[in-house]
Amino acid sequence: MSDVSVTVYTREDCHLCEEAIDTIERVADEESVSLSLSLVNVDTDPELREEYGERVPYVLLDGSPAFKYRVDERRLRRKLTE
Repeated sequence: MSDVSVTVYTREDCHLCEEAIDTIERVADEESVSLSLSLVNVDTDPELREEYGERVPYVLLDGSPAFKYRVDERRLRRKLTE
């Protein structure tokens, strides 16, 4: 099975972002799913900051929107093992 591509749009000092990343990594480890994890800091790009603003973390799984603000562990587990 190939890596699951995960992109997390984040900001500096974002506790929800840190929580989301920790949840994603922990669940993937528990399910033995290999991830390709990319973190995108929206504060470094004016267009991304305009698009996402405070709507972080915003999580894409294999390019599709999956979670906003919080990662639901049960839904993530299901999505990673489908």
